[in-house]
Amino acid sequence: MKPTDLRGILQYIPRFRDQIFVISADGEVVSDVNFTNLLLDIAVLRSLNIRVVLTHGAGEQIRQLAREQNVTPSNLDGTGITDDATLELTMSAANRLTHDILEGLSASDQRAASANAIISHPMGIIEGVDQQHTGRIERVDVSMLKTLLADGIIPVIPPLGFDGEGNTFRLNSDATALAVSEAMGAIKLIYITTTDGLKIDGRLIRQILSSDLEKALTDNINIEASEASKAHHAATACAKGVPRVHLINGRVAEGLLAEVFSNEGIGTLIYANEYQQIRPAAKKDAPNILKLTCEAMDSDELLRRTGKVIDEHISDYYIFEIDTNPVACVALREFPGESTAELMHLYVSPSHTNQGIGHKLTQFAIDQATERKLKRLITFTTQAFNYFRSKAGFDEGSLNDLPPERRKEYERNGRNSKILIKHLTI
Repeated sequence: MKPTDLRGILQYIPRFRDQIFVISADGEVVSDVNFTNLLLDIAVLRSLNIRVVLTHGAGEQIRQLAREQNVTPSNLDGTGITDDATLELTMSAANRLTHDILEGLSASDQRAASANAIISHPMGIIEGVDQQHTGRIERVDVSMLKTLLADGIIPVIPPLGFDGEGNTFRLNSDATALAVSEAMGAIKLIYITTTDGLKIDGRLIRQILSSDLEKALTDNINIEASEASKAHHAATACAKGVPRVHLINGRVAEGLLAEVFSNEGIGTLIYANEYQQIRPAAKKDAPNILKLTCEAMDSDELLRRTGKVIDEHISDYYIFEIDTNPVACVALREFPGESTAELMHLYVSPSHTNQGIGHKLTQFAIDQATERKLKRLITFTTQAFNYFRSKAGFDEGSLNDLPPERRKEYERNGRNSKILIKHLTI
């Protein structure tokens, strides 16, 4: 499904309508050639009655401006000291960038306004060092932002804070986006950067529970320096009530839509709770199960089943969902009078492999069979023999372990699958 396919988008509209997304774009993203397309993605969100607040950084622009003026900035990301010269650079770069964003939004017929909605005070003295013009966020002017959103206007917020005495302070853009998301009750905070997502120990992470991310940060597990700030702020955002935080590459065409309107996404999703769910399949799920597993059946990984067969046996199936979208399935077929059930049609979408989903579904089937006071669980595989043996605790079985009905089916289909059996403790 293409992310722009209306049929794919429609399923998300009831959940996202009138909800707030905070989108935070790094300065380097705003200056990239793809930013015009990103603004068009935002226009799509707005057309679906999703309320967008746009914040941005300016680190790249500050660096360029400092080079042009032969000035050495005291800090580039708003987390260290901001001296007089760096504050001037920041205000020039940030205000210019805000203007460019407003100009780009106007070009796609979107109403927007720069908002001085971040009330700040000096960071003060940290470990004996005066942080000068670096600010600490006191509060977000929620009333202002809600008024703009209610009138269909996109607030654009630079990495600058203001106090009641006419002073301006430099802020970290990641922290600004976090503060806005928390104050506005946003359901999504989307950090748009120039990397493909969050990498831990060199491996790109597609989805991670916020508590697992917090543990990784506490344990000092290797997270690339360019993503460390967003990792910390993402974990904090989830702890403060933002359900989902996304990290995506702003240089990917239609990347924002692909992240929001598809199961797979393009970047990293950090989520605040166990949003995954295993549930019994319903009649309406039969087409999704067929679509999910058709490639595996074509490659002989799974026994071929038609949509009609799946529909007729839908009561045997269970769906693994992510945000109400099916990404995996398993079926449990019981043989009456035999104290035996078969674990079958276990499949996980390729976009969600290596996340433990298959193991969760296998354990779920084992638990279900145990709860039914069955003595044996059998399964058949042509390509996952090692998994069932080493990970799931199955032993290799034989034809003699099969119920008569299932033995006839096995001999008839000619797939020569490996037979595995697990003896259950009742």
